[in-house]
Amino acid sequence: MLDQPEDPVPMCEWETVNEVPGAKKLLAILNRHSHCHLATNSISSDEEQIRKALRRAGISQYIENIYCYRTLGLKKPEREFYEHILRDLEASRSEVVMIGDGLEKDVLGALDNGIQAVWLNHKKDPVPENIDAIENLLELTGMSNKK
Repeated sequence: MLDQPEDPVPMCEWETVNEVPGAKKLLAILNRHSHCHLATNSISSDEEQIRKALRRAGISQYIENIYCYRTLGLKKPEREFYEHILRDLEASRSEVVMIGDGLEKDVLGALDNGIQAVWLNHKKDPVPENIDAIENLLELTGMSNKK
């Protein structure tokens, strides 16, 4: 979902809840052969509220597990945040890829914990060396971002 970090109310109560452009198409493709989960540092929403917001955005059916600060008491890029997810999924680091729009928390945090990561750099910021970056989600499929 497109973040509204300045909004202190739960995600499900936002006036508008929109998917990140291309998210629905990418998630539909990924769900054919992968499991998709959500990891968020949201302090204003719990898992149930996030699930409601995902339904409003039309992408809830693609997200299996939601890992959020309100439930875990842990945030990205803390090592224990990633460790909890790996334990819960019974997955090895090599089986998981983090796709996130936060360079520090999402991408560098995952990489520091041995997890492959892709930076959704929709602001087109300079990309540090050794960082995999895309400007829109559909680049991961070889598709353009056209609807």
